[in-house]
Amino acid sequence: MEEAYEVEIPCHFLCPISMQLIKDPVTVSTGITYDRENIEKWLFSRKNHTCPVTKQALFNTDLTPNHTLRRLIQAWCTLNAFERIPTTKPPVDKSQIVKLLNEAKNSPKSQFVCLQRLRSIARRSESGKNHLQAAGAVHFLLSIVRKNEDAFSRDEALSLLQEMELSDSDLKTFLSENGGVLDSLIQVLETGNCQNRAVAIMLLKSAFYVADPADLIGSRAELFTQIVHILRDRISQQATKAALKLLVELCPWGRNRIKAVDAGAVAALIELLLETADRRACELVLTVLDQLCGCAEGRAELLRHGGGLAVVSKKILRVSQREREGCKNSELNLKVFSEFQGSSRNAASWGGVEAVFGAASGSESED
Repeated sequence: MEEAYEVEIPCHFLCPISMQLIKDPVTVSTGITYDRENIEKWLFSRKNHTCPVTKQALFNTDLTPNHTLRRLIQAWCTLNAFERIPTTKPPVDKSQIVKLLNEAKNSPKSQFVCLQRLRSIARRSESGKNHLQAAGAVHFLLSIVRKNEDAFSRDEALSLLQEMELSDSDLKTFLSENGGVLDSLIQVLETGNCQNRAVAIMLLKSAFYVADPADLIGSRAELFTQIVHILRDRISQQATKAALKLLVELCPWGRNRIKAVDAGAVAALIELLLETADRRACELVLTVLDQLCGCAEGRAELLRHGGGLAVVSKKILRVSQREREGCKNSELNLKVFSEFQGSSRNAASWGGVEAVFGAASGSESED
């Protein structure tokens, strides 16, 4: 029986970035050939402006298909029983995208089909996303979301926006007073399916992360209501963490805390603490609870929940040292203590609460 042997791939068939067989060879202006997927990530996702091999500055990001090398690799694959690399479709250029955008603008009936084609371009490669942005696709997509005339087109536009790398200025447009984008996103959170609601909450998280303080202060009550619904519905782990991070951005502001409490955030956060084993999610929940306990309404809601004090004490011991110290520094426990002592509850009840936190403190000192 013949021993199996590993075929060595010629070095000039390997991508200098991944050191794997090149599947779609393209050449940059320095004359070095790379696999398209790897060099596009280097240039567009990581925002590099040099050739990885020569370290020379690239004054343009044009990627020229190397058809000769592709044919050589295909022939070598055939001779050595390797899976033959496919002949890839030529990349879409900016002029083709502009044509698609104009077609969608001028023909509402074909708008949804055009959006699907644009999304296909974005998914095909990083350069496709880059060309979409250069052609003004973001402005067009935001206009569809703002008008909110067709739910199918709106949801397709939101999905495409979520896949693209939006600039800070684009994200701030979501929150402009006359933009209308925030209204549409809240409507999606309220009436959309699970997938669209997840997209909407992730876009809102990104928008509020770069928002000016004026846009954060006094956020709308219905926004907090929908965030709490996301936490309760558990539509996905990614959506839950996006909702928690959004609350972290919103709840340092006093009026926002009260709106979050009125929307049922404290109870939803405690229920999430009871059910989740994800450490990062627990850290985020404790951070938001700390913020909400900065107001009397938040402390009262935490005390009102049957398992609130116990689960907070337990989880503080299990999160990372960094977050544990953050909880002690912010005196989350002391906020609750002072509220409980000031209430009309009997001494026996207070003793039970004190025992819970005392045991937690003792366990923590042993770590």
